[in-house]
Amino acid sequence: MENNDRTVPDVLKKLADLLGTELIDRKLEIPLQFGSGYCTGFIFNEHIRMLISNYELKKDIPIENKDINGAKKMIFFKFQNIFPGIEASGKGLHPSDVPSVLIGTSRINTDEVISIHSNTATINIEIDAAYLSGLFTLSEQSPVLQSLLQNSQPLLFEQMICPSLQWVVDEIVSGQSNETFTLFFLRVKAEELICRLLMELEKRDEKRLYDLNSHDIQTIYKVKKEILEHLEIPPVINELSSRAGMSPTKLKRLFKQVFGNSIFSYYQEFRMKEAAFMLREKKYTVSEVGYKLGFTNLSHFSKIFMEHTGMKPKQYSMIN
Repeated sequence: MENNDRTVPDVLKKLADLLGTELIDRKLEIPLQFGSGYCTGFIFNEHIRMLISNYELKKDIPIENKDINGAKKMIFFKFQNIFPGIEASGKGLHPSDVPSVLIGTSRINTDEVISIHSNTATINIEIDAAYLSGLFTLSEQSPVLQSLLQNSQPLLFEQMICPSLQWVVDEIVSGQSNETFTLFFLRVKAEELICRLLMELEKRDEKRLYDLNSHDIQTIYKVKKEILEHLEIPPVINELSSRAGMSPTKLKRLFKQVFGNSIFSYYQEFRMKEAAFMLREKKYTVSEVGYKLGFTNLSHFSKIFMEHTGMKPKQYSMIN
């Protein structure tokens, strides 16, 4: 494919040039001397584009990103942990690696230089906020959607990917459409993903959204990491906020804004995901799982697990 194809993102052409290789049908196969995997991209029209990356490089490569248009307010959707085959056992991803998507305004995504990271498995979709706003009637009852589409604040949200969303992602990754319909098919699927995600964001009940800066985002994600690394210990807000260097009020407010859930509810959800993962692995008894996750009362563990999965731990452990 010629390098002047306007349906190919400039950053992909740049990467191909730096690696001394060619794009074939908008797809870049990473040369063995640089790593492995592939990267492919699509500019569907002036309003929406997509980059699919699933590769490992031996070192990071900085690339000037000329695709950024400062005159437009873009919204980005970054899907992560969504490629099949990551968990070879077939029993699902570890809870800390569940499929999710980052949704942010262009005030967050403003770097002019992209570091092409050495290990990337993501789908990135960028869409013009004005174009997106024209696709549906926005309810005044959703401050989250209004603030996102106005794109006048630096905002970031993270949303878990449900099975129906994962199916759409799988259709995109499989690339089974023929060349005649590739751009049309993938644009429709990209917009379907965005539509479904906006429907989920609309359910969030924040009445006021606060600007985020890079330090706030790093702090919130450090807190998330600490919570997920110690699921056997219930989070104590004052201790978390002290280590984060952030007031308890601000920490709780920003955590809920980004993840759509309170700190304790988020912790409990992943605690039960971890319990389900351990039970599927069949390495521990129900009692051992409960104790390892910090429960001293197994009846309470059974009750909480039932609330999250619809099944008792013993019943769940017997599923193949």
